[in-house]
Amino acid sequence: MKEELHQLKTKERRIVIDAIAEARSHGDLSENAEYDAAKERQAFVEGRIAELEGKLSSAQVIDPTQLDADGRVVFASTVDLEDLESGQKVSYQIVGIDEADIKLSKVSVTSPIARALIGKAAGDVVEVQAPSGPREYEIIDVRYI
Repeated sequence: MKEELHQLKTKERRIVIDAIAEARSHGDLSENAEYDAAKERQAFVEGRIAELEGKLSSAQVIDPTQLDADGRVVFASTVDLEDLESGQKVSYQIVGIDEADIKLSKVSVTSPIARALIGKAAGDVVEVQAPSGPREYEIIDVRYI
């Protein structure tokens, strides 16, 4: 988020300002599509800057190794699961919305699987409402790494 914010403030803002200046030089603003597009882009960039600044100002870094959750699944924990139907084993870390990346096995705390897991412990069986229908998983292990 910090990198994106820096990029928006140092590069994107300048590009948008230059585009607005260029569009203004073409005359009548009431029928100037370039000007309208540049102003729209400016609104997007400024909105994204405000959103990122808001998130960063209230962000907290949580060190999973410092968690004392008594073996329960909580935010930042890593959970090893076994799909009871297929026997396939998977691991997910429960992270914030902005950090979620299924390719890295990081699921959002607001996802159906994370909501089903929160508060459970190793040995528990959970049912997750997936797009393909309900799936059952057994929690093999809960780690704070």
